[in-house]
Amino acid sequence: MTGIISTGNHPKLLWPGIVDIWGRAYDTHGEQCKELFEVVGSDKAYEEIVEVTGFGVAPVKSEGTAVTYDTETQGTVTRATHVVYSLGYIVTEEEMDDNLYVEVSGTRAKANAFSMYTTKETVAANIYNRAFNPSYTYGDGKEILATDHPTLSGDQSNELSTAADLSEVSLEDMLIQIMNAKNSRGLRIALQGESLHVAPGNVFNAERILKSTLQNDTANNAINVVRNSGFLPGGLKVNNYFSDADAWFIRTNAPSGMTMFQRKAIAFTQDNDFDTSNAKAKSSERYSFTVGDFRSLYGSPGA
Repeated sequence: MTGIISTGNHPKLLWPGIVDIWGRAYDTHGEQCKELFEVVGSDKAYEEIVEVTGFGVAPVKSEGTAVTYDTETQGTVTRATHVVYSLGYIVTEEEMDDNLYVEVSGTRAKANAFSMYTTKETVAANIYNRAFNPSYTYGDGKEILATDHPTLSGDQSNELSTAADLSEVSLEDMLIQIMNAKNSRGLRIALQGESLHVAPGNVFNAERILKSTLQNDTANNAINVVRNSGFLPGGLKVNNYFSDADAWFIRTNAPSGMTMFQRKAIAFTQDNDFDTSNAKAKSSERYSFTVGDFRSLYGSPGA
């Protein structure tokens, strides 16, 4: 036996005289997690994203007086501890004796790969699914989406003051809020919306809002400003692992924000068990998802 090698998202079993034993299988939705997070490599047990607050506005210097010196300080610290996800399967000695190895192992390898894929997509989407839940907090002690993120210049918000379903009006309100964003010292920053993220239950509504030439669901002869001005250059992203059909999110261009740390890429290995003579195969991958800056994500849970 030659073992199992990794080929993209799925393993391929290579045995003497056999190139591909996949057959038919359900398709995946692709790597949707990469639409939700920026992927960064890691070689440590954990990673920390540390905010540096920078300086405030410059004061007036009167003639003959000394320069005012400011001090940058450490802001929030968010730690992401990498987790190993692993799953295996067994082909019994009897199955191999009955010449069933190729058949059963091919089926189980596909199921194994699909489970590993689904696990990663679910873990990633759960960061968004729990974004409004105060039980899941990050560096500033708040959930990702909140109206009262503490900063040196006072509380800041990355969600609508009044929760709203996705509409042209609520989308514009959110984009205005993004454009008015400030850093932790209260200085205005050039924050912009990049992409809109919704569950499948909201996709048709979102498509009409973003792609209508004129204002959506009105008789007004007015342009669709979001489309015409390119306020969401990344367009619409649908995630099949979002649990709330009404929740919607906007990723922004904030650096060190929605981050996936890839500690160890997925690997497939196999060996035989001496006591049982069974063949064992397993897959494992190590990664973590986190949020380094709440300004990287805006959203609403829906009305």
